[in-house]
Amino acid sequence: MDRQRRTILRLGASAQLAAWATLLPAGAAAVGEASQAVPAAGGERDGRRDFDFYHGRWRVENRRLAKRLAGSDEWIEFEATDECRPVLGGLGSVDRYRTNWNGGIEGFALRLYRPKTRQWHVYWASDRDGVLEPPLIGGFRDGIGLFEGLEAHQGRMLPARAVWSQIRADSVRWEQALSPDGGRTWETNWVMRMTRID
Repeated sequence: MDRQRRTILRLGASAQLAAWATLLPAGAAAVGEASQAVPAAGGERDGRRDFDFYHGRWRVENRRLAKRLAGSDEWIEFEATDECRPVLGGLGSVDRYRTNWNGGIEGFALRLYRPKTRQWHVYWASDRDGVLEPPLIGGFRDGIGLFEGLEAHQGRMLPARAVWSQIRADSVRWEQALSPDGGRTWETNWVMRMTRID
């Protein structure tokens, strides 16, 4: 792990957000600014129930780019399961993601809603390194969930985003992208299509 990332991960949660914001290239939206527009006009909307659609068990069809930001067009496809349950009286949810692909991976997503800012903070960790990754921050508008932040890639912290779309009672689509140039262009590197099991 590079020194910059180690420093960020040692910081407390609020200090982390400030540090990540300073790492965004000039011209890119700051982490907090990107999701300020999520509440409906008048700022009345409370999004704490926005992830309720995902509670339950899901079969996940994964399509993952073999090499990120390398001009690759080779995709790897594999299956997984994901189970989501609410926590903190609805102010959060946790996922347990499992796949046999690549020797087996277990992942953990933690989502926490902050009523004051009306934003979700979405964290990820896996059994590969046990590190709670920096959060992607955002929310839902017009049926689309947009979450932005920074992600480590080859020793650099790059703008990252995740999008939830095509949300139905029994299916949903999620995709992840990185930007090598401060948000001017994006490369989608992982797409998941989830189908409800129960």
